[in-house]
Amino acid sequence: MAEVKREREQWGSRFGLILAVAGNAIGLGNFLRFPVQAASNGGGAFLIPYFIFFLLVGIPLMWMEWGIGRYGGKFGHGSAPGMFDELWKNKMAKYFGALALFVSTIILIYYTYIESWTLGYSFFSITKSYFGLESFNEMKSFLYGYQGREATPYFNGITIAYIFMIITFAINFWILYKGISKGIERLAKIAMPALFIFAVIIAIRVITLGTPDPGIPENSVSSGFGFIWNPDLSRLGDPKIWLAAAGQIFFTLSVGMGTIHAYASYLKPKDDVALSGLTTAATNEFAEVVLGGSIAIPIAVAFFGVATATAMAKGGAFDLGFASMPLVFEKIPYGEIFGFLWFLLLFFAGITSSVAMGQQVVAFLEDEFGMSRKRAVLSLGFVVIISVQLVVFYLKFGFLDEMDYWAGTFGLVVFALVETIIFMWIFGAEKAWAEMNEGGDFKIPRIFFYIMKYITPLALFIVMIWWLINDAIPILLLKGVPEENVIYIWGSRIFMLAIFGTFVLLIHISWKRKRMRNGN
Repeated sequence: MAEVKREREQWGSRFGLILAVAGNAIGLGNFLRFPVQAASNGGGAFLIPYFIFFLLVGIPLMWMEWGIGRYGGKFGHGSAPGMFDELWKNKMAKYFGALALFVSTIILIYYTYIESWTLGYSFFSITKSYFGLESFNEMKSFLYGYQGREATPYFNGITIAYIFMIITFAINFWILYKGISKGIERLAKIAMPALFIFAVIIAIRVITLGTPDPGIPENSVSSGFGFIWNPDLSRLGDPKIWLAAAGQIFFTLSVGMGTIHAYASYLKPKDDVALSGLTTAATNEFAEVVLGGSIAIPIAVAFFGVATATAMAKGGAFDLGFASMPLVFEKIPYGEIFGFLWFLLLFFAGITSSVAMGQQVVAFLEDEFGMSRKRAVLSLGFVVIISVQLVVFYLKFGFLDEMDYWAGTFGLVVFALVETIIFMWIFGAEKAWAEMNEGGDFKIPRIFFYIMKYITPLALFIVMIWWLINDAIPILLLKGVPEENVIYIWGSRIFMLAIFGTFVLLIHISWKRKRMRNGN
């Protein structure tokens, strides 16, 4: 396989870049996971540690990842292995970058299927397919039947879900095939404005609902906003709330998976990263806190009351988004249109994130193996379409949940800690600081130099150890796992180890070829 020397792609505009990176950050977690976490962790009290971690971990990581990405792009690297190899002149450095490729690939595999549910439900909404189901349990049964998790009278197998999965897969990889400016940037310029318009329309509709049932005045939109925003300060002594807030920051900003690195690698050497990184983070927070916090929980409280809305939230993001929200759409005028907009909003949020996950791997294959974009996209597409079959058919046995924890939760904080140490300590804090500020439209406040060097890695280390003791070890030891699921859980683990091992091997082969070409 001969290496092809070519000009790397570039973003068509700074506006398109910011929209693309914001789209990478704004995903399903902004509109589904955030309200669930807030409602389950003391309402407004959750926001206090949330914003503390945003300042001490989220924004610093955003700036670091933009800086690492642009620096790696100067040397022709669009993925973490090559970037780490440039930052740390050690033969092991590049292998730490395999973590990013692993995390983004595993998430891409199962995220593609989850993303397809939103596309399916947008169709179900406009066609009123679930209208007539009157209880939360009936709506959950409709969802579980669609997912193939249980036999229900609403679906005959998972054929419909499979069709929407194939459509979603095809759209994702067609966008990746079109490239940076003609694919990803063009998607961002369409999807991001549409997402915000849909979210604002739905939020306005929620706010104007008032008290849907005058006979139950306590069930109102204002009560919903009060529930999610009024802080129960007594909950701040619970460390679980702080850890939940830290976890949400990882999910919401899409840090710790190498996707921001890949996008930033297509910047020019003097392009700004300071203001662009801050703008990206601020755009994401507006989508999450202002819009995401103004839809699902307030509307659930208005129709079902605080107690029932809390119970729905504790059932998880999918129960809230795919079971309680459809019940609401049934009860309001033109509910089929609002339901269509809600799920299409989620689809746009999902696809702008999933193409970012794919881009990092495509960049790795292009930059380190000299593949054409077509061949790189086809190679990744083949792996994803084969692998997603395991998620589709073994979903009910916990296959997806296992992948989501090790790659989509624990893996994020591990990689974030690794990149922080490499950039701020091994590469050098002063050099890293100069890199992040070079060409900037403003200078990052000096206080963040000390935050990035000391506080951010310490916070990441504490979160990692806490998750290891409280979650990772029990999950590893299969605590509470039904006996019939054990074989599938181990199958998921073996599959993930195979993906990680493959990336390590590919990195080894690529760098060995480079040494041979250089005569070393």
